[in-house]
Order: sequence, then C-alpha cells, then structure tokens
Amino acid sequence: MSGRKETVLDLAKFVDKGVQVKLTGGRQGTLKGYDQLLNLVLDEAVEFLRDPDDPLKTTDQTRSLGLIVCRGTAVMLVSPTDGTDEIANPFLEADGA
Repeated sequence: MSGRKETVLDLAKFVDKGVQVKLTGGRQGTLKGYDQLLNLVLDEAVEFLRDPDDPLKTTDQTRSLGLIVCRGTAVMLVSPTDGTDEIANPFLEADGA
C-alpha cells in the first residue's frame, strides 16, 4: 500500500467543463483545477442566492463571483451542468389526494 492519497472522485474528465458544486450555498462554474483533498478552483462562478423566508431553499437570483477556490471540507456535491435535467419529485403527494 503506497503512502500517496488518491481522491474518491475522478474529476479529471470535468476540467474545463461546467460543474455545479453544492456547498453552504449553491455555486456553479467551470472547473479549472482540484487536488486530493477535493479543494476546487472554479472560474466564471455564479452563486444562487438563498430565499430570505426559507434559508434551506435557493432562488433564481444569482450573483457573479468570478474565479473562486472552494475548500474541500465544504464540498457536498459535484455535478456536471451539461447532460443533467431537473425532474419533478416523485415522492411528493399530488394536490387534492
């Protein structure tokens, strides 16, 4: 067993492509680099602002952040922005049921 640490995720295929990163606030941008601790460098990053009435929800309002570094300990989710679609929650009860 070598002393070298490797990441669980293979992020090499997402470099220079759009990714969405779930942190304390939703952010997305173009992945420019990463390390074995999952620290991420995102370019052209955009942050989705929180709903003032419900801090657990994000709104459609955004603010431009530019080039940012996301600490690996705060990264909860990394998802490509191309090839994904949002679907309706199948576990929500229909209105009037």
